[in-house]
Amino acid sequence: MLRKELINQIESKKSLICVGLDTDISKLPNHLPKDINGMLQFNKEIIESTKDFAVSYKINTAFYEQYGTKGWACMEETLSYIPDNCFKIADAKRGDIGNTSKMYAKAFFDTLAFDAITVAPYMGEDSLKPFFEFDNKWVICLGLTSNQGSKDFQTLQFDEKPLYEHVLTKVSEWGTPENLMFVTGATKAKTLASIREILPNHFFLVPGVGAQGGTVLDVCENAKTSFGGLLINASRSILYASSGEDFAEKAKEECQRLQQDCF
Repeated sequence: MLRKELINQIESKKSLICVGLDTDISKLPNHLPKDINGMLQFNKEIIESTKDFAVSYKINTAFYEQYGTKGWACMEETLSYIPDNCFKIADAKRGDIGNTSKMYAKAFFDTLAFDAITVAPYMGEDSLKPFFEFDNKWVICLGLTSNQGSKDFQTLQFDEKPLYEHVLTKVSEWGTPENLMFVTGATKAKTLASIREILPNHFFLVPGVGAQGGTVLDVCENAKTSFGGLLINASRSILYASSGEDFAEKAKEECQRLQQDCF
């Protein structure tokens, strides 16, 4: 998906919401089978109920990979349910030596036809370069994450700046605002303002809204731009808004509530 197409969707839907499909079979509503078939039915109903309020969907591949070939088939079919006008993210956090990254890129951009993939930058430029070689595809690089352990490395000071700032600045040289986004956690909302100053033209994928405590209003206040500039991810708060047969309707209500805070 081209940048202008993503921006058009944001403007059309008045939304910055990305629904995270981190589907946990053990948390499926009681009326659905606790297996791959139940997982697929759940995903289908979640997508159908939220597609008018979400501009993006993020599939966390680990929740599917754990089931082997059946899980991969479920992920592929789930991907087919997502409307073409929605931005499709493979949350796979890949990054390895060049020839290996090339195979990862082919898997998620050619075979599975995602629009974007999350990557880890620790191994440097040659580990990410293969992902940038695909037209109309996006690299979403870990920047400042929302988990507790982010302070172990990401906020360590070097040359009077935290490590994550060095990462953001360096990686921004490898791509452009047309094909590169950064993961910046919603639980670090106040820091988002300073990151936005460093990267005024890039999109940010922002996890941590909902169950992790971040809010759409805080994220928008600190990092929203004239073109939107954000994909604000919510997973558990939408997926598990209800454990009953009304789960899809409650997911829709939660997604719409978050969407209304975007503009």
